[in-house]
Amino acid sequence: MMEELTRETTRIALYDSTLRDGAQAEGVAFSLNDKFAATIRLDELGVDYVEGGYPASNEKDKAYFEEIVRRPLKTTQICAFGMTRRKGVRPEDDPGLAQLVASSAKIVTIVGKGSHFQAREVLGATLEENLAMIEETVRFAVDSGKRVFFDAEHYFDGWSDDSAYSMETLRAAIRGGAEAVVLCDTNGGTMSPMIGAATHSAVEVVQKFERPVVVGIHAHNDCGLAVANSLAAVMSGATMVQGTMNGLGERCGNADLLVVAANLALKFNDRYDVLTPAAIERLAAASRFFYDLTNVNPNAGQPYVGKSAFAHKGGMHVSGINRNPASYEHVPPESVGNERRILVSELSGKSNILACAKKYRLDEDGSLDSETVEKILDAIAEKENQGYQYEAADASFRLLVKKIRGEFEPSFKRINYQTSVAVTVINEKYTDAKTVATVKLSVGKRGEIRHEVAEGDGPVDALNNALRKALEPIYPELREMKLVDYKVRVLNSDAATAATTRVIIESRDGEEGWGTVGVSENVVEASWIALCDSIEYKLSKAVRDVK
Repeated sequence: MMEELTRETTRIALYDSTLRDGAQAEGVAFSLNDKFAATIRLDELGVDYVEGGYPASNEKDKAYFEEIVRRPLKTTQICAFGMTRRKGVRPEDDPGLAQLVASSAKIVTIVGKGSHFQAREVLGATLEENLAMIEETVRFAVDSGKRVFFDAEHYFDGWSDDSAYSMETLRAAIRGGAEAVVLCDTNGGTMSPMIGAATHSAVEVVQKFERPVVVGIHAHNDCGLAVANSLAAVMSGATMVQGTMNGLGERCGNADLLVVAANLALKFNDRYDVLTPAAIERLAAASRFFYDLTNVNPNAGQPYVGKSAFAHKGGMHVSGINRNPASYEHVPPESVGNERRILVSELSGKSNILACAKKYRLDEDGSLDSETVEKILDAIAEKENQGYQYEAADASFRLLVKKIRGEFEPSFKRINYQTSVAVTVINEKYTDAKTVATVKLSVGKRGEIRHEVAEGDGPVDALNNALRKALEPIYPELREMKLVDYKVRVLNSDAATAATTRVIIESRDGEEGWGTVGVSENVVEASWIALCDSIEYKLSKAVRDVK
């Protein structure tokens, strides 16, 4: 019997430029401590290279390279970013290069023009001088004891116009001593077939040199193809992919390394080796970490790691998932550290309700019969007609099910509440606004009356503070709970100030997070409904006997 032939896998190195390219995204800025935290997280994930910044651009990046050498890293190698020497200046006389080679980074990434158009029109240099700038800069860095990666900026546009010259820029970098040449789709406008063809030609160029040279890809997402183009380059011989966490970057962003890694590890695992299986299972957690660090709202539809990546809403889909998850999931959600979510809405069928009941352990006694499921579906349809949505309000859904089943006993009842805002004009530029909320509640089985007043930053914060003040002496477990997000959406904007509003509140304790929803023409009342649901859900998790 013939032995089965096995194909050796090719290692694909990941080069993360979140700390530089990602910082160029609108609204994103990293503190020095942020840069250290990001580097440590990328090292824990097993990312091969981290570009720490541009030492010649600002004091913060200089401080990063001074300090990062004192922080032990397990797998990641730190790279410093810089540019070729200035036109008409010797490398040893260029102050930017001096700071680059003086940095603690053992690897420097030097960007130069990979396009004759860019060399002539942007640099104002001759084609020969551009090649000299590349080769001399790389050689200077190598002679200074650095390993060098060369980023060929605008490479694909240049290759389309004059492929011979673009490939000559790669040869210049290799002659100078570069150990990697990275092809950059700087404008993000190249289509995948051209990426593949140009990468293949670059691989042929480097293969003619005696020493090994890595070919890399640096793709921008202006046509929505950054990940696809990165994969096209890998299929054509590239063995390094540059990108950022969550695809952060200037304009439309860079290639999302999380999605690149997941595709290579799960779709091409017989051909390519990237990170480790354990790291792939932490991709979703890494995504959340970087959204929190950058204060950017997560993209729910982000492939593999987004909140909606494995969310199922249609009844037919959920029915299929219940029989076999592979019917509507291309990979198991846990393979990237994500989770399956079953959504409930007016589009739901019985399968959705049963799946949610199982997930939230709402039917442990097996009493969720068809009649009850129909009541739940009718209630959801009625609620959604009023403006409610339960996709981001799992706690409100659980409370709704308990109410329909007659299992809900409120921990408190509202007698009344009121809010007031007093604005004092200090001068033409400044005013002082104070918000006060008063709540009067009947609490516990005995109906103890609690009447409290609290201030806050706006009516919702004041109401929350007053509620806590009234309830925490009786329910001390509420001290573990905090509100982490508050969202308001106007449902019928044509009604102007009388429009119906939907409020979503996200809360968290030491164990889990949950969402609640409230709807009303009055935004304060909608907030009150969501706040009360959040508190009731927290209290429902504990077994109590309040007298």
